[in-house]
Parts: sequence; C-alpha cells; structure tokens
Amino acid sequence: MRTMARISVVVGVLALLAAPIEAQWLLVPMDRAQQNHLRAYGLTYWTLEQQEKGEWLLNYRGGSFLLPDQPRIRREAALRGVSIEPMGAAAEARMRATIQGANMEAVPLERAPKVAIYTPPNSTPWDDAVTMALEYAGIEYETIWDDDVLDGDLSEYEWIHLHHEDFTGQYSKFFLTYSGAPWLQEEVARNQEVARSGGFADVPALKKHVARSIRTYVEEGGFLFAMCSATETLELALAAEEVDIAAAYSDGTPPNPNASARMNWARAMAFTDAQVQIAPSVNAFSDIDAHQVNTPWRQELGVYTLFDFSAKFDPVPAMLTQNHESVLPDFYGLTTSFRQDRLQSAAIVLAEGDVGAKYVHGSLGEGTWTYFGGHDPEDAEHQIGDPQTDLALHPNSPGYRLILNNVLFPAAKKQKLKT
Repeated sequence: MRTMARISVVVGVLALLAAPIEAQWLLVPMDRAQQNHLRAYGLTYWTLEQQEKGEWLLNYRGGSFLLPDQPRIRREAALRGVSIEPMGAAAEARMRATIQGANMEAVPLERAPKVAIYTPPNSTPWDDAVTMALEYAGIEYETIWDDDVLDGDLSEYEWIHLHHEDFTGQYSKFFLTYSGAPWLQEEVARNQEVARSGGFADVPALKKHVARSIRTYVEEGGFLFAMCSATETLELALAAEEVDIAAAYSDGTPPNPNASARMNWARAMAFTDAQVQIAPSVNAFSDIDAHQVNTPWRQELGVYTLFDFSAKFDPVPAMLTQNHESVLPDFYGLTTSFRQDRLQSAAIVLAEGDVGAKYVHGSLGEGTWTYFGGHDPEDAEHQIGDPQTDLALHPNSPGYRLILNNVLFPAAKKQKLKT
C-alpha cells in the first residue's frame, strides 16, 4: 500500500510539472517581433475600454505593452492580427528586474481617453493621417468642427487632433491653383456660413476664436495633437490678435505689410518671432516651416531622427517617441518641419530632420500640445487627388506609430508623468 501511495504521489507531482503554467500577463511586443504594430495600439486601447488596466513598458522592446491574460484579450489579439507572448510569474520577474536596472520604465495605463478629431463635415478618412491611423487601429473617435467648438465644451474630450486646417482663414492658399475647384468653393461657402451664423465679421475672425478656444482647452488640461498646416496656422492665428493676415482673401484689400511686427507671440504655445508670409502669390504661411514646400526655395526631403529620452526622468517625451526604428524617412506637408530658431525656449524637440525639427512637444497650463510636421508618413509627396494610403500595406509603419503614441499618452497614470 505504501508503495502504491508513493507511486501516486510521484505521478501527481510529474503531472503537475508537466501541466502548462497559466500565464499572468500578455506581453504585446513592439520591437520587430510584432507583426502589426498599428493594431497593437488598438488592442491596448480596446483592453482599457473593457475596464482593464495595462502597462506601457517604455524603452523595453520598442515600447511594448503588458496586458492581463484573459481569453477575451487573446481572442481580440488574434482577430486583429497582433502578436502576443504569454508571460508567467518567473518571466515577469525577470522582465521587471531588467526594467528596474536600465533606462526603462513601466507606466500604468488606466483608462481609454475620449478622442475627437477636429475635421470638416465633408472630409473623408483618407484626407488625414490621424483619421486613417485610428480607423486602421480600431480606435473609436468623434468628430467636431467650428460650430461644435462654438456651441460646446471641448473639455469632454481628453485628446483632440486637428485636421490639416488653415486657422488663418486663407484656405491654405489653394486659390493659387484650385480657385475653380468645386471642393474649394464648397469649403469657402461652408466656412462663411459658420462665420455668419456665429456672428463673426469674416472667416479669419471665426478661426481666431476657434484657435483661442483650443488654446484654452490645452491650458485647462487637454491633450492636443496636430500635423501639417494646423500646427503653424494655429500658432499664427493665436499670435494675430490684432492682425488680419488673411485680408486679401476675406475682403479683397491688400494684407498689412506690417503684420509680422504686430504679432503677439505671448499668446502662441510653440513658436515665436516668425515672419508672416503676406504675399498672396507665395504659397507659404510664414517662415516657421523649414522646408517651404510650395515655394522657389523649397528644401529637399531627407530623414528625421528620434531623440532618446530617459524613461525614468523624462517619461512624457519617452512615451511620445517609442518606436522600433530611430531614423525615419521624411515626408512633405504644407508645413513639413519647424525652424528651431522659431521655437519657444520651453519646447521639447522630439525628432530632428536635416533642415529643422520634425516633431515637437510642450506644456501649457495643465495640458500639453504636440506638433508633427508633414501630411502622411507613408506618402512622401502627397498631392490632392492622389490615391489614399492603404495602412494594411504598412502595418509596421514607424511614422504612424508616432501618431498612435500620442493617442495612448493620455491613458498614462498621471502621477507617473514627471515632465
């Protein structure tokens, strides 16, 4: 009987050792082992929507995510084509020891931020890189426009992206090439109607008011992200409190040649001392953009390089630059890059190109702003009417990853953010 008992114990122990150890976590690797980086952000966002918590492992394997091991999360990862690695207690302990002893940090992710895109009512998803990124990643968002800004409270959104808008009211100077295009005529009519219904003298006055509302949103704790012309023109609209730099388009009178001297840069968030381009025949807004893409002094594209930041002491810029690549191909937009001598001293340069800063970040009051130059990270010279970018062909795009870093940034536990 004793022999049989011993045999039973041995068999039981062997069975226990042979049984698969149940994982506690799912590691979502964000290095080159990940088969779909962009949808990995969507999986993480979806997990937070399910009232689950996660962690962002800054500088660990390309900025990986750690999610609870649950059947529904595994199923969702499989549906999205996202690579996951089950992690038991021993593997977790080794990982945390590595993070503690290196330039890495585990930042808790608490809840999915409410996202809005400021975009015209007739825009299509492929008009805007951020919209395409959210659509492909599977991240929910709402759309807002000028009348929503006038009627509502932006504070209900934790993260707002600005579609490539011209906040100076010059319609991106598209009159130079597309004056007879129906889409431009529709845009002009729509903006004029909103200005009239809001009681504004003209579209530039409307856009200045919207710009001020956006600035207040940031100051009161909002997270703002903008690309392309929205970056430069928002700042020009904020600084132009007493200057009509769009007069040639609003009432037919010549623009004021002293516009630059009268700009109030104390109201801007990122830039200072820029020279306004008042000539209607020159397709540029100011000298903020280092590339001047549609002018005779256009600069050629090269690459831009992400800077390294301490995950422990500078977690915010570290979050915004997480990637599996550090040197990326540059891409044009109406505003492609930013002259560093036009940046305010408190602005943080996150990435630098051959002729200017590409990606910048800063704080205002309780909130933050982040500007990314260019139009489409996977379309270097996008033109109006070009085919849309198919992100299914670019699931590991490092440029689009920078956009999605910003979407998850507000989910980070606030006391972990030291800058």
